[in-house]
Amino acid sequence: MAKFKILIVDDERLLRWSLRQKCEEWGYQVFDAENGTDAIALAQSETPDVVLLDVRLPDISGLEVLEKLRASGDSSAVIMITADPQIDDVKAALRMGAYDYVGKPLDFDGLSVTIQNALEVRRLRGEVESLRGEVRRQSGSYEVVGASKKTVELMRFVRKVAASEASTILVQGESGTGKDLVAKVLHYESSRRDGPFVAINCSAIPETLIEAELFGHEKGAFTDAKAMKKGLFEIAHDGTLFLDEIGELTHFLQAKLLRVLEDQVIRRVGGVRDIQVDVRVVAASNRDLERAVREGHLRQDLYYRLAVISIYIPPLRERKEDILPLVDFFIQDYNRKFRKSIRGITEETRRLMLAYEWPGNVRELRNAVERAMILEEESLLRPSYLPFSVTQPHAGITAFERASSPLAGESLPGGRRLPSLIIPEGGTSLEEIERSMVVLALEQAHGNQTQASRLLDISRDALRYKMKKFGLIHAEDGEEASAPG
Repeated sequence: MAKFKILIVDDERLLRWSLRQKCEEWGYQVFDAENGTDAIALAQSETPDVVLLDVRLPDISGLEVLEKLRASGDSSAVIMITADPQIDDVKAALRMGAYDYVGKPLDFDGLSVTIQNALEVRRLRGEVESLRGEVRRQSGSYEVVGASKKTVELMRFVRKVAASEASTILVQGESGTGKDLVAKVLHYESSRRDGPFVAINCSAIPETLIEAELFGHEKGAFTDAKAMKKGLFEIAHDGTLFLDEIGELTHFLQAKLLRVLEDQVIRRVGGVRDIQVDVRVVAASNRDLERAVREGHLRQDLYYRLAVISIYIPPLRERKEDILPLVDFFIQDYNRKFRKSIRGITEETRRLMLAYEWPGNVRELRNAVERAMILEEESLLRPSYLPFSVTQPHAGITAFERASSPLAGESLPGGRRLPSLIIPEGGTSLEEIERSMVVLALEQAHGNQTQASRLLDISRDALRYKMKKFGLIHAEDGEEASAPG
């Protein structure tokens, strides 16, 4: 097991010798320097875990050594050595990030404990940073995929805003364009990256609960308030709060939100004191907020406060150069999740994807790729497993009709599809329609239940259940059904 490294920096030769003897006795690998210049060079070459640094040195001060170490990216735990713990240099060193200080004459037992504590804190900080990095990777915060000019310009602007001190940012765009992803970039590429990222969909929380969710409540503020609860503004302190669907807030909450944005002060429900918070608020909406202001749904003063910096995400149909890079990214992602090895898409799939308008934007594209990945058994994604809306974009049926139909877009290996269902003028029952669909599927599949179940987008067991239900197969019958009449 590798030993921890300690660098001793002091101009007193006898003290350096004593410290070396003790540190080696404690099991550390030791280096020493008698001046600041040599100490900086040793720190760069040996990367010590702990530096025992005298405040007074013959060439430059210990404070200057600490400053140069930090400027070079050195992450060692620095323990200052001083004959006078009251001097301003010690206090300044602690403000600059020194871990602690020890006084002369040295108490070696106390120094041993201080070194052990410094190493433990350094280890914990390393683990925290590693976990934060893992969270960022898993969150996909940097996976902004796109090759179009619009996307490149958008992300350049987003990163510029992220690095600024802007406390309020408005993100607008159609549903499915990736407003939540942009909000994560605005957080993880800002100085607040080590703080919390907290997200809430304002339309998903009941009107009676959202005030307490945002601002918290005191014990006894209402019937079910059994204990004090912090709100999301307090939880997001020193970080970012993402308010999705901001236009759904009531006028009462809009007024409270405006005060928070102006003063960075909140008051819990049932509370009597103000609480200072430091939060970057990223608000998002897929609605036309200017129109919402004109129609009286959104306060004008709140809109102008939110829109100090406004980011618009164009729909996918306006940046089609992004479609194929996104498809490649989703394929690799779902290969890992589904343990598959899909290599890409066929030329026909490529043509269909580029021709489609993608009204659901990136979310719809991702869902289409996920669906195809689940069903595909070959190495390339084929059109037969794409949603009906992509393969037949001008078929003239509504999204509801597509979603309601068990025949949504499946075809047999030969490319044949089930014919459109014609409902008689007098109407018919839902059960009769379902039976007709099963019969049609079996006819198209020439009685092959596996192919018929694929056409209907149901499992083979579900198909057999329906066949028994409609008397197309006997309960005890186990052979493949022939095409019924």
